[in-house]
Amino acid sequence: MEWMLLPLKRYADFSGRSRRKEFWMFTLGYVIILAVLAIGLFSGASLSTLEDPAALENMAGGGTFIVFAILMGIVVLALLIPSIAVNVRRLHDRDMSGWWYLGFAVLSNVPYVGILVSIGYLVLMALPGTEGPNRFGPDPKNPHSAEVFE
Repeated sequence: MEWMLLPLKRYADFSGRSRRKEFWMFTLGYVIILAVLAIGLFSGASLSTLEDPAALENMAGGGTFIVFAILMGIVVLALLIPSIAVNVRRLHDRDMSGWWYLGFAVLSNVPYVGILVSIGYLVLMALPGTEGPNRFGPDPKNPHSAEVFE
């Protein structure tokens, strides 16, 4: 649980490095939260269509759908900055500039190319970081390795 919350403690910290564990645990928590909200969102929509079949046309019949839609929007907005920050720090751990994230984000929205870019990005995030210190800071897996050379 500590690893899921660490990016929230480092809310807008775009410097330094983040281990794979920090990135993937935060991502797992984010996906779980969104999945629970999506289940609530669609169950609210389907419940409203059971009560009134005409509500199928607008899919917003019933307050449950709207409540979960608003909650999902709040969660996405609240976690946007820490999500970008942990992605940038993870790229730093791979000794890559955080600006690569912008390129991946743009290219992942290109039809047909986006799926390949997204898979490539997930593979990149799964690779281990550079051992020892790099230009973005000490190794988060072994922060004392930087002191050996000083």
